[in-house]
Amino acid sequence: MTESGRHTYKLGLIGNCSYMAYIDETSNVSWLCWPQFDSPFVFGGLLDPAKGGHFWVRPAGDNYKTKQYYLSNTTILVTEFESSDGAFRVIDFAPRFYQYERYFKPTMLFRKLEPLSGHPKIKVSCRPVGEYGQKLALTNIGSNHIAYSGLARNIRLTSDIPLSFIEEEKPFVLNTRKYLTLSWGIPLEAPLESTTEEFLHKTRTYWEHWVLGCSVGVFNQKQVIRSALTLKLHQFDDTGAIIAAGTTSLPEAPHSGRTWDYRYCWLRDAYYALSALNNLGQFEELKQFSNFMLNIAASDHGRYNPVYTIQGNSDLEERQLDLWGYRGNQPVRIGNQAATHVQNDLYGQILVSLLPVYVDARFADRERYISKQLINRLLSGIEKTIDEPDAGLWEYRNTVQKHCYTFLFHWAGACAGQNIARVLQDGDLFQRASQLRETAASQIEACYDEKRGVYTEAIGQLNLDSSLLQLITMGYLDPSSEKARRHLAILERELKTKDGLFYRYKHADDFGVPQVTFMFCAFWYVESLCCVGRTTEALEVFQNLLGYSNHLGLLSEDIDPATGSQWGNFPQAYSHVGLINAASRLSRKTELPVFLVDEKFRSHEEALDHS
Repeated sequence: MTESGRHTYKLGLIGNCSYMAYIDETSNVSWLCWPQFDSPFVFGGLLDPAKGGHFWVRPAGDNYKTKQYYLSNTTILVTEFESSDGAFRVIDFAPRFYQYERYFKPTMLFRKLEPLSGHPKIKVSCRPVGEYGQKLALTNIGSNHIAYSGLARNIRLTSDIPLSFIEEEKPFVLNTRKYLTLSWGIPLEAPLESTTEEFLHKTRTYWEHWVLGCSVGVFNQKQVIRSALTLKLHQFDDTGAIIAAGTTSLPEAPHSGRTWDYRYCWLRDAYYALSALNNLGQFEELKQFSNFMLNIAASDHGRYNPVYTIQGNSDLEERQLDLWGYRGNQPVRIGNQAATHVQNDLYGQILVSLLPVYVDARFADRERYISKQLINRLLSGIEKTIDEPDAGLWEYRNTVQKHCYTFLFHWAGACAGQNIARVLQDGDLFQRASQLRETAASQIEACYDEKRGVYTEAIGQLNLDSSLLQLITMGYLDPSSEKARRHLAILERELKTKDGLFYRYKHADDFGVPQVTFMFCAFWYVESLCCVGRTTEALEVFQNLLGYSNHLGLLSEDIDPATGSQWGNFPQAYSHVGLINAASRLSRKTELPVFLVDEKFRSHEEALDHS
């Protein structure tokens, strides 16, 4: 990995499973959508410095140094400043803790300013906007707050800093602790200092206890914990939906036109996120997502969409905004055309996601609330689409094929159906799932290229696809077989970089030939190496991949293999899922998925453990 010309997102993420805020190294809130993940931004300087508004605290002069870090095992972000006048820090957090038998997660952003040395002279400014920068707020100064009106809801900034200093961006000496609370709709009606300190303590305690509940080994523990916390922030508590990322239109590569809105719930992404949380021993998120799925099933009478809003709606009409874009990259999109795609892998992914509710003994009987009707409907989805071309997981916009990846998840979903049928002691359900498994396997084999010894992207196609590394990691291919080793070797030769990064594919799509690698694929590669027994190589690649995180350990969607630069939406849930799962696989050598029932695979796993 080269440092020459390397671009990373100098951003930290805070949140409370109701909203997320992105704060840069100068303590500016450069991205904040309120009141929810997919709402218009209140601060959007990330996509348009002129129209996006801002909320920053910084030294009065231009010459200063900054350092940014998280309080250990929390999502509480600290930005330290040092200048000739002195040093101070800004502590940012979104309150989250348990009280009155439910989670307290208000639409409020708290900022604590604390002098560290000398007599730092600082400035504070807050300029929220509405409707993606189309509306400017009207400002009214009260006795101890500034009210911003004319937006979708009233926003209030409560502070013990002289309000005229904030409004006029006037420098002042920070000689004692100061506090800022920004609220949406319902303002803070409580003592400012003591409430901030109380909420800070309770929020820190909540996250520390959540981390203590994670099953995390000593292998790269800090990186796994940071990924776990980041992933947790991507679930919307209100409905259980899990989003792909909290940003929109951060380009996959400079001026590539590949700018997408990821602030929605892809059922596929949710499957992967839940698999990672399951590896961590966290099950609350699965129960919440199960409720999300039950509501979709109750309201959707046709085929499932691949992506939904966090409220479970299917209308995600894609449109473009008149914004400058990240570093001038356009278009800036909201909504996502993928909602109209046919993507048939999702039926199997939902089945695999819901499987632990049935087969894991840690779920008590009262929690086995997934209906058999939903299981049968998901199997029906596989039956109806098992021979249907689709857009695939990479969401081609103008191409449909019979994708091997889709067949893999038909197969995995059928395996999960077999296990659920065993638990329910339902012979008919078991027989139905068994037949589907055989049919799906025959479709996978139709994608096999005998000449090269590799499974291709789709039936009748020669293109390769790194998602098919999962033929090994998911146990379709016996990892000890020559067929698995050959398949891996060909994918390595065609799609891997010298640093262990992986392209999704190399053929041209709707936007040309991909320029960057996909971080999630590289972690699939680590798992594949581990499965086939190349553990030393897996460890080396894994350690190298950690170097592609930003200064806070956060991972982007894409990496430019030439420079090591981060691109794509950020932080990407997929990438942190990949890190967690790869670390989990490495820490326990190898383990095949719970949805498998073949004793021969279980025997192989035991043999590897003994070796």
